[in-house]
Amino acid sequence: SQASKMKLKHDINPILLQFINFVILVYSLVTYIPWYILSGSKQAIAKAKQVKARPVNNKPGGAYRSVNSLHCLASVLYPGCDTLDKVFKYAKTKFKDRKLLGTREILKEEDEIQPSGKVFKKVILGKYTWLSYEDVYIKAVNFGNGLAVLGQQPKTNIAIFCETRAEWMIAAQACFMCNYQLVTLYATLGGPAIVHGLNETEVTTIITSKELMQTKLKEIVSQVPLLRHIITVDGKPTTWSEFPKGVIVHTMASVQAMGAKADLGNKPPSRPVPSDIAVIMYTSGSTGIPKGVMISHCNIIAGITGMAERIPNLGEKDIYIGYLPLAHVLELSAELVCLSHGCRIGYSSPQTLADQSSKIKKGSKGDVTTLKPTLMAAVPEIMDRIYKNVMNKVNEMTSFQRNLFILAYNYKMEQISKGYTTPLCDSLIFRKVRMLLGGKIRILLCGGAPLSAATQRFMNICFCCPVGQGYGLTESAGAGTITEVWDYTTGRVGAPLVCCEIKLMNWEEGGYYNTDKPYPRGEIVIGGQNVTVGYYKNEARTKKDFTIDENGQRWLHTGDIGEFHHDGCLKIIDRKKDLVKLQAGEYVSLGKVEAALKNLPLVDNICAYASSFHSYVIGFVVPNQKELAELARKKGFKGTWEEICNSPEIEKEVLKVLAEAAMAANLEKFEIPVKIRLSPDPWTPETGLVTDAFKLKRKELTAYYQMDIDRMYGKSVK
Repeated sequence: SQASKMKLKHDINPILLQFINFVILVYSLVTYIPWYILSGSKQAIAKAKQVKARPVNNKPGGAYRSVNSLHCLASVLYPGCDTLDKVFKYAKTKFKDRKLLGTREILKEEDEIQPSGKVFKKVILGKYTWLSYEDVYIKAVNFGNGLAVLGQQPKTNIAIFCETRAEWMIAAQACFMCNYQLVTLYATLGGPAIVHGLNETEVTTIITSKELMQTKLKEIVSQVPLLRHIITVDGKPTTWSEFPKGVIVHTMASVQAMGAKADLGNKPPSRPVPSDIAVIMYTSGSTGIPKGVMISHCNIIAGITGMAERIPNLGEKDIYIGYLPLAHVLELSAELVCLSHGCRIGYSSPQTLADQSSKIKKGSKGDVTTLKPTLMAAVPEIMDRIYKNVMNKVNEMTSFQRNLFILAYNYKMEQISKGYTTPLCDSLIFRKVRMLLGGKIRILLCGGAPLSAATQRFMNICFCCPVGQGYGLTESAGAGTITEVWDYTTGRVGAPLVCCEIKLMNWEEGGYYNTDKPYPRGEIVIGGQNVTVGYYKNEARTKKDFTIDENGQRWLHTGDIGEFHHDGCLKIIDRKKDLVKLQAGEYVSLGKVEAALKNLPLVDNICAYASSFHSYVIGFVVPNQKELAELARKKGFKGTWEEICNSPEIEKEVLKVLAEAAMAANLEKFEIPVKIRLSPDPWTPETGLVTDAFKLKRKELTAYYQMDIDRMYGKSVK
């Protein structure tokens, strides 16, 4: 079974192990009946086995809908709240004095010199200070009015380029109220991508932080000719005289003060309508130029309506920790879900998240320990990091402690796969691990890239909570599917949300058909109110990726390949384009990597490969015989052609050449192959690895080199 494959290995004496297993069996039998009656798990087990989505008709390729929205897709969170400003006003009235946005005060900043001579900034942080729903509402109203004083017009663009923090959300709410179109850019984007986004959207105002202004904006501001106002959310920077003439730097507080004093006459504020654009969200593109996705008010509301339905008992008792980029649809949607349900949002960052995080001074508390959140979103890379850290600590334990942990881990894995809980193990063994995330997490939401089965199981076991895996795109306002909390299967992304429906379209080239048995397979196409308006100033791409059916419903062609299981849950099995998302969320265009390296004298042919479960690219190379033989001679390596190609030493030398060429071709660091396999045999149409036109057949090459892929990604090869 899958569970037995993921079990940890122990070194316990076999006779002792039999005795322990006997004790566990007796304990399980004795506690089963009272647990079954008291825990309510009977319902959870029944729910886990239920069908979660059904096709709306019996035709192949018929759309699947959640069983909770078979007859009508959900599109509005609260009656009459059809735009984001109305949603916030409703929440403000309902939760008026309750805490909404929290930020930790910085008590002390220190420079810590490392043994290597490097200087690390360390902080000691205090308690969370909170703004209530009413506070945030007033700040947003004032900021929106202040922007109007600066000349911002309704239905025009304004950019935010800022880390995740309370001011980001306040600025966004101000824009939603005044019908300004918020252009979001990742704080990690490179210079040319930022310039492209700012110039394409023709913004005159950008909201940013002191640090990003000094590190990123300073260098590029001269390349954005229309820019007039820079608003810093955290006070005035020390040096701002170097900016080009005509650019004025304001603080957020000064703009809010202008707005509070402003007499905007009797002019009624321009409120948005549901079809108005709320956000233009820039997303990584395969060509390196990011695309702006136009997301309307009704798109976002439909999306968060679908997401909220998958989180049971969501409400005022919940605390969410916000640390992922708000320019990413996953984080923005999650925070809007919380804001509309009376939850608190405490802000954090990856550098201050946990006690062991890089910026937290040793002995002081990280954000999770202070905040004790009940809800958290994470990308697989962060979960994998936690998994590795815990496993390293387990390996450092004494033999007795380690074996005790492993026995409990394997026992709980068995119980989870049957749908049972383990309260004793949770309180005695896993309590310490659980405290790493504050000890109160009740649901972990995971999105952005696929999560490996082993990591998902680890999180279920050690953090004693369900992991909701989701699938969505910026183009679908982040909404698509999310697993239900009582579904403890791994490797799937759940049933369609109540706001959308999903169908599978045949992809003949890849050999996927919606008539396939046992599961229908094909390209995932999402339909519903959450499907966005299209790409900003890119009609051709919009027409390619979006279609409208005879009922006027928009459909998004995702380029991902999925299969529907009998219970209506979706599993992602392939990707149509050669664009792969690495574990940390960066997109790699395999074709771009190959194009940069193909023309080297040393390379006859190359196929780049990347997996969403890993953080680096690998490659298969057919080397040029003459050039490689010469390289081997220079390095003093003697042997047959096969021996040269199989030599780790020669592999390293070829990698150096590839890395140099990749740098010269301006490839990003994450796009450069880290490991390669030199193939002694050329790829010809006869081998079935390339087409007659010598185009790469990725699927066949992957199958052919599977053992090498496993080796290069460090898996044990049998």
